[in-house]
Amino acid sequence: MRRACVPYARRALVFGLPAVWLVAATVWQLTCPFATHEGMAPRFVTCAAFLALFAWLLTSVRLGPVRELRRVREVARAAEQVLLRPLPPRLDGLALAAGQLSASRGATVGGDLYEAVATAQGVRIVIGDVRGHGLAAVGAVAALLGSFREAAHDELELAGVLRKLERALQRHLRERSRSEHPSVSGTEPDNPLAEEFATVLLLEIHEDGDVLALNCGHPWPYRLCRTAEPIAGGDVLPPLGMFPLPDSLSARRCTRLLPGEALVLHTDGAEDARNADGEFFCLRRALVEAAALGSPVSPAVVVQRVHTALLRHTGGRLTDDVALLVLRNDRRRVPAQPGDQGLRRSCAESSNR
Repeated sequence: MRRACVPYARRALVFGLPAVWLVAATVWQLTCPFATHEGMAPRFVTCAAFLALFAWLLTSVRLGPVRELRRVREVARAAEQVLLRPLPPRLDGLALAAGQLSASRGATVGGDLYEAVATAQGVRIVIGDVRGHGLAAVGAVAALLGSFREAAHDELELAGVLRKLERALQRHLRERSRSEHPSVSGTEPDNPLAEEFATVLLLEIHEDGDVLALNCGHPWPYRLCRTAEPIAGGDVLPPLGMFPLPDSLSARRCTRLLPGEALVLHTDGAEDARNADGEFFCLRRALVEAAALGSPVSPAVVVQRVHTALLRHTGGRLTDDVALLVLRNDRRRVPAQPGDQGLRRSCAESSNR
């Protein structure tokens, strides 16, 4: 009860004191004998009263909501970091860096997702893109990431992880469809269940550098070492949510990551971004320029330079979320590169391939 009275007391203080001060200044102006004199003193006192009133309103009425908005943004930022938590700079011999640009103003998490975990089977990585962008897709992102973080450790095969992701997305879409059903909301759903889907790329990196993959409609990554080469990983399954997964499902070897080489995983927002003239952003060219800075490449520098080039190309106006995840094979130690925050120094050079 006491806490409930605090906002009302604060409002009374904010609006009551200025009102009392204004009434007092007006009464003084009308009744004080000095108010009838034509000197500067009465005018000065009156101006000071109204200036003080204006300052009070500015600090109490305007800055109060600003402070409240700042607190709300801090809470939202903390929630976003829990959902799409920062990746460790090193994971089981791999150097990592990731980043995301959201098309929704004021948001750092949109419809893109990524995660990497070290398991007994190897380092497992997921990157995906939920249909749409911004806050409307955050629910599906949370469902997929939560399922992956558990299934990556529990499932012996990568195919089992993908099937759990499919079930998690189906549960989320059923719950969302039920909440938007006309019997509940009285209107037709904005996004019918049949139109919801997500592209997903699952990778499993073994100790010897072999990379297994399962791809559901997602762009293949680039291999980065002095140049950028797109990986031809083979057949691609339909996006999750469009069609059921086939009964027979097994991961395939898509490439081998040698010491010092890097993989660049991305969402389609990077290659679909356009400038004011309608020209597409050339992700491969940006990666080649980043790779030319030094060997081995720095994952953090690659992410930073691609984001800078992308924002410069689009003028800061993104129409889709963009996620980028870069990993470098450091299982045979290579020197730490500038921008690899948190990485320990290593004096050994990568061995000859």
